[in-house]
Amino acid sequence: MRSRDDTDEFDVPSSGSFGDDELTAQLFRSAFAPPTGSKNVTRRWREMTPEQSQEVWGSLFSWVRWLVATYQLTTSVVPDCWWRHPEIVAELYALQRAELASYTTDDPGFGPLAFHERLPHAVERLRVHTRTAGCVGLQVHKEPAPRILADDDPAFLEWRKAAHQLVAEF
Repeated sequence: MRSRDDTDEFDVPSSGSFGDDELTAQLFRSAFAPPTGSKNVTRRWREMTPEQSQEVWGSLFSWVRWLVATYQLTTSVVPDCWWRHPEIVAELYALQRAELASYTTDDPGFGPLAFHERLPHAVERLRVHTRTAGCVGLQVHKEPAPRILADDDPAFLEWRKAAHQLVAEF
């Protein structure tokens, strides 16, 4: 009688056929490979059509509700007005896409682990963005003031004409 713990039931390459680095790469390859044939496309916010934007917002809102409830995230991580802060939206969208990509049909199970290893870092970045936004302390939404850099500054126009890479002199 065979048990479910028998290793010959799993497709694990032996370390004799690969070096340690190649074995690690084989085990984690699907966690970092793009999904094949996926209908879920990651888009740049600034390049979306109004139709794409509406679809993405609906999906993201549902996902953020799930994330907040599942991981019991407080308003110091995801404020109630998260959708009004582009930096928080960008972080949550990236996290949503990472979570979706971690559950592909070709993943042997390392994708969800990779997502959960990245989650604390994303939560900390969200905490910083939320603190910077200032909405939680005020208990009301604080409209973000966009900072637009001038592209016609004479000093910059002159600066961009020159090469600024260090050249090895040896």
